[in-house]
Amino acid sequence: MSRSDERPAAFAQTAALSPDEIEQKVEQVSVAKATMPLTRLVVLAVFAGMFIAFGASFFTAVTSDASLSFGVQRVLGALTFCVGLVMVLLCGAELFTGNSLMVIGVVSRKISLSGMLRNWAVVWIGNFAGSLIIAALLYLANTASLNGGAVGDAMVSIAAGKAALPWCTAFFRGVLCNILVCLAVWIGFGARSATDKVIGIILPISTFVVLGFEHCVANMFFLPMGLIAKAAGYGAAVAGAEALTPAAMALNLSAATLGNLLGGVVVVGLGYWAACGRKRAQ
Repeated sequence: MSRSDERPAAFAQTAALSPDEIEQKVEQVSVAKATMPLTRLVVLAVFAGMFIAFGASFFTAVTSDASLSFGVQRVLGALTFCVGLVMVLLCGAELFTGNSLMVIGVVSRKISLSGMLRNWAVVWIGNFAGSLIIAALLYLANTASLNGGAVGDAMVSIAAGKAALPWCTAFFRGVLCNILVCLAVWIGFGARSATDKVIGIILPISTFVVLGFEHCVANMFFLPMGLIAKAAGYGAAVAGAEALTPAAMALNLSAATLGNLLGGVVVVGLGYWAACGRKRAQ
């Protein structure tokens, strides 16, 4: 075989997967997720919450610099936030928002509806637990005192802004958010290398962060961290800080969670199944 004959095969090993191939891979991954032993699922869900919390705390520290213009602050913050999903995809973890794509396994009859719902319930709780662990550790590490206390004020400001959102606004921001998150995960499934995954997810994730969309797992960190920082005396001058309450946190998380599900399940999951997987099921 000549060198030229070898090139197509070599290229096939390095080229990104096609949308049809990605859809088939998502079906296979859905089976593994739906049948994962409970202990493993819980641990990986907690890890995902921790990873997203690390990205969110990185975002908070960067955006606490009031000397940056709005555009620069948002772009830098968005790029730093990406570290969370990078760790989820490369280190291996169970993220509730990305697992919206498991609906492809249900409609392709690879997994049961109950298997998907079990995964979602366990992962949502595990993500929340992981986020709370990092929030508690950051409090104990006195991270809020960085930048002369500006980081603590930013923690309160970010959380208060989310708590003040009308439910419908948070819901539709959640829809838009998880369209982008699931597209980032979709790109990650199609990538052939770690470098491909990192580069591929940066722009979709940065887009949702810059535009202020609502990610329920990130909010599992932002809101409790803001409440903790507020209780510690930070954010006294933050406008609207009084709106930051446990009840407001619960309302935001309900809106963001349902919005994330609609965006991930209906738009990306069912959309790509209709385009790529439905023809095989017929």
